[in-house]
Amino acid sequence: MATIQEIFIRIGETKKKQKDIRAAYKDALATSLEYQELTDKLKTLREKKKQIEGSVKQQFSSELTKLDDFAIDLASDQELLNDAALTTLMKGETVEVMDEYENKYEPVFSVKFKKS
Repeated sequence: MATIQEIFIRIGETKKKQKDIRAAYKDALATSLEYQELTDKLKTLREKKKQIEGSVKQQFSSELTKLDDFAIDLASDQELLNDAALTTLMKGETVEVMDEYENKYEPVFSVKFKKS
């Protein structure tokens, strides 16, 4: 069985290999004339798309404000649900919720590492 340190190092090496291959791929695309032409056309179409989206956003300004408010509410409720589930689990109780169709859900916890 590999140690945590060995696994961590292996993940770092794999990420470096991925980065190298992606860089080589981007370089190959950059040298393709046809790719460059399509990229320029795509930029023009994106600008046109943004103009259309901007005009529609003006018409839906109040609805989009509500949408932003809902996103904030959802984020705070999700944080509250996470805290409640963790507190319940720490008490040694079973954590489980049901949706409107009586499907059961149980929490999934994950561990992430950040540079210290």
